[in-house]
Amino acid sequence: MNRRRTTAVAPLAAAALLTVSAPVAAAGGGQPGGGTDSVQRQLDRLVGEHGVPGVLARTESRTWTAGTAETGSGRPMVGADGSVRVAGNTKSFTAVAVMRLVTERQLGLTDRAGRYVPQLADSRVTVRQLLNQTSGLPEHVAHMDWADQDQTAEDLLALALAQEPAFEPGAEWGYSHTNYLVLGMIIERVTGEDFRTYVEDTILRPLHMDATYWPERGELGLRGPHAHNYGVHPADPEAGPTDLTDLPGHLFGASGGLVSTPEDLNTFWRALFDGRLLPRWAVWLMTHDTSAIGGDGMHPAGTRYGYGVASFPLSCGGVYWGHGGDLPGDSVAGGHVPGPDGGTVTVYTTSMAMPGEARDRLHAAADAALCTTPR
Repeated sequence: MNRRRTTAVAPLAAAALLTVSAPVAAAGGGQPGGGTDSVQRQLDRLVGEHGVPGVLARTESRTWTAGTAETGSGRPMVGADGSVRVAGNTKSFTAVAVMRLVTERQLGLTDRAGRYVPQLADSRVTVRQLLNQTSGLPEHVAHMDWADQDQTAEDLLALALAQEPAFEPGAEWGYSHTNYLVLGMIIERVTGEDFRTYVEDTILRPLHMDATYWPERGELGLRGPHAHNYGVHPADPEAGPTDLTDLPGHLFGASGGLVSTPEDLNTFWRALFDGRLLPRWAVWLMTHDTSAIGGDGMHPAGTRYGYGVASFPLSCGGVYWGHGGDLPGDSVAGGHVPGPDGGTVTVYTTSMAMPGEARDRLHAAADAALCTTPR
């Protein structure tokens, strides 16, 4: 078991771990509404007590909402077809793409990353260590220029490699977006095509996830129906809380760049654990080669991290498998309970759910949806 490095767990750069003290919006009802059930209560408290502008939870059959889609507008919170940047959940898609190449014997888990990425030619880091966040590669997000949309993956990796390693490969666990930046580069070297195209061809199109997409270079806004996002922009923190609906999504790449909807994201989780994307043995590896990471303020006690997926304990027993995602302007949580009767849920907020009570309520909403509502 790898030791956990808690200082590396933050989902984005320190500048991104800022939220907005938004005006409290009137709690929406969604379905069933009125704050009378456990899911709705958690959403209402995120809005009423923590100043989150808008929040949504979606299972296979029900949608709950609270707050508004845009502060000061009174516009109802968008539904399950609303676009949202899924941030770190992108890693799960990238991990599935990598594991597909492993199952096809085009790539090995013990292969050194430097075999495919020249900048890592002298590194001992392996594909497995990139997947399970035990490489020790330092974070690049804290050093990138959010205004420079011409930065390449090689440019961003150079920013990381200019820093001291967080730890020796395999010695500890530490969340770093650089791991999945490198995995995207490996996919491209192995397949000869952009990792975005590979994910589209092998995951998005077969599952008919038509509302999920990679932002184009220079694209700042969100396509389709969407709520506004709020927080402090990492490129201009002194400006204070602002509307963060426009962000350079292309820069977030294989570690955080996907835009999806709650409906599409639920489709992905069900397909992964139903065996429609990978052989069962590959999913078994993803969920059994894990590190304990819970109790750090970001992840509930008992959380474990595997290959781009994490297990979260449920109050009703067992776990659900999924991921979390955070950007300046939103937080996304959710996943799937494996098995014939397993449920699926996606919860997201339109400002970052900070560590502490707000983060706990985000997880509690997912737990309530899986434990107290019909699946």
